[in-house]
Amino acid sequence: MAESVWDYPRPPRVEAAGRRIRVVLDRRTIADTTAACRVLETSHPPVYYVPRTDVSAGLTPSARRGSLCEWKGAARYWDVSVGGRVVEGAAWGYPDPSPGYESLRDTLAFYPALMDECWVDEERATPQPGGFYGGWVTSDLIGPFKGGPGTSGW
Repeated sequence: MAESVWDYPRPPRVEAAGRRIRVVLDRRTIADTTAACRVLETSHPPVYYVPRTDVSAGLTPSARRGSLCEWKGAARYWDVSVGGRVVEGAAWGYPDPSPGYESLRDTLAFYPALMDECWVDEERATPQPGGFYGGWVTSDLIGPFKGGPGTSGW
């Protein structure tokens, strides 16, 4: 059943994803879980957060400056490495999330545009347009999605 991102709430909601989430970098699966949660926010495709215990890539604090979400709190960014490949600022999380978003503690989200592949069950997700946001677009979503050209005003 299709979901319209325009039916997602604002402020965002966190819920169990209920799906298998996989992230691939340099031909290696670096995250594989059925315990992910997803954040749903008006006009955005879901962002999937993977428990850190289900991430096998190297993680080092990124030089990328943290950001602040008015709802989730202060984000911290991570460089992701596997083999000899390092992708700067490719993952983020909320080590001390705001009240109501505690389930994001000890999880990481990955920018699908910076990974080689991101999968939701057996479907390869595409990145949310634009590059700033980290949503995962799948065929069961109805847009338009915030992030593309002409969407900065909404």
